Amino acid sequence: MRQAERIRYLLLAAQREGNRRLAAALKPIGLSPAQSEVLRILGDHGELTVSGVGRMLVCDSGTNPSRLIERLVQAGLLERTDDGDDRRQVHVRLTPEGIAKERETRVIEDALYEAIDELPGAAELIAPLELLVSGHPAGEALKLRTTTDHAVRHE
Repeated sequence: MRQAERIRYLLLAAQREGNRRLAAALKPIGLSPAQSEVLRILGDHGELTVSGVGRMLVCDSGTNPSRLIERLVQAGLLERTDDGDDRRQVHVRLTPEGIAKERETRVIEDALYEAIDELPGAAELIAPLELLVSGHPAGEALKLRTTTDHAVRHE
């Protein structure tokens, strides 16, 4: 197996394993990894347009998040409002139930992140991984999430 092929499959395996572990941890609170990502984005950044959420999604980067958001609205975790100036724009924000669920999600994710932080050489993985995703949809979504300065926390 070529080195590049091995790297590709290791990245894919790591992503799938991380997603599997996150999905299993989120199952008791009734969320998927994609749903928890939406809650975390809104928890970190406050009210956004649907397209604004979509630009920050790494899980489903490059796709329209409308169905994902609709499920969270139906579950009572998000509230949707039309923009008074532009009817094409729809804003979403966490409801009180959504804030509580986002907090639960944050605790679950923090436990996963602590396990990753403890891996030998974890810090050295960041730069090469950023090179691999830079300029691509998921990389741009992550960059937007980490450089946006209007973070809002519900503490």
